[in-house]
Amino acid sequence: MKFVAFERAKQGTGASRRLRITGRTPGIVYGGTAEPILIEIDHNALWHAIKKEAFHGSILEMELAGKEHKVLLRDLQMHPYKQQVQHIDFQRVEARTRMTVKVPVHFSGEEESPAFKTENCLVTHVLTEMTVSCFPADIPDFIAVDLGGLTKGKSLHVKDVVLPKGVKAALKGQVNPVMVSVTPIVEEVEAAPVEAVDPKAKPGAKGGKPAAKPAAKK
Repeated sequence: MKFVAFERAKQGTGASRRLRITGRTPGIVYGGTAEPILIEIDHNALWHAIKKEAFHGSILEMELAGKEHKVLLRDLQMHPYKQQVQHIDFQRVEARTRMTVKVPVHFSGEEESPAFKTENCLVTHVLTEMTVSCFPADIPDFIAVDLGGLTKGKSLHVKDVVLPKGVKAALKGQVNPVMVSVTPIVEEVEAAPVEAVDPKAKPGAKGGKPAAKPAAKK
């Protein structure tokens, strides 16, 4: 995916604010052996780009001063309530440097699994993206996960997923996080209605009516 950026000379809060007023978004490109570069991007073009999945998890081709640079999106700062990107960070991609990136997960086969189809279970996607470690050339567009084998009482964990060659899961201290949980659906049993009792009724009476008097002896 390609986009165009321009070098910017001024930095600081005031300069960034004036830049946003003109419809540009300030940013930075860092990493590798070169010095960080301050950039600016047309906000309208950027706004449409961030809506695409590929912009967030794949190598991007940035055109800057007539040259092409391969970069990865690293940070995106949004305005608290406006539809506005306030700042954006990119990292340079070097072929021989192993990188840690977040890749979207595409699930399939859920409706055909025994857990969903016959065992009356709720299937929940706990993770919709996976953090992986690999060289730039091996970064996948997405991780495909088939849920057709899900069964009752057995959730899917990160280590259960077969990753592409050269790609490893970056767990960051987590042992084996759950990706998809399987929970049996418990049907609620409706309780029988309880007959109301009048607190003023005498013992032995039903429905709040007084008990009948015994017949007089002859």
